[in-house]
Amino acid sequence: MKIVDVKSVPEKPNPNNVSVRVLYDTEHAHAAQIELKPGESIKKHSTPTDVFFYILEGKGVVEIGDEQQEVSRDMLIDSPANIPHSLLNPGNEIFRVLVVKAPRQTKPTRLL
Repeated sequence: MKIVDVKSVPEKPNPNNVSVRVLYDTEHAHAAQIELKPGESIKKHSTPTDVFFYILEGKGVVEIGDEQQEVSRDMLIDSPANIPHSLLNPGNEIFRVLVVKAPRQTKPTRLL
């Protein structure tokens, strides 16, 4: 059995300069935790594989294509492949999100 303690996983440098911790990375799937402080965001980008976001903590805004929606804890958001998406924290508390890409893309995205 492999157990990952999120706080022990080092943050991965990224162009958005936000907290990203890769929790799971196999040939089949990729999972990372993103923590956005107030005012932080992940720039709009596309991935060649399906992605889903599971909100772990806080409130924020998810933008997929031309749709924007405020989301909060315990919501799951589906983001289809090749559709531009972004995450924003316009609030004043931490916004923590589990991001899962499945199947795993062969070339990792530069944003995560």
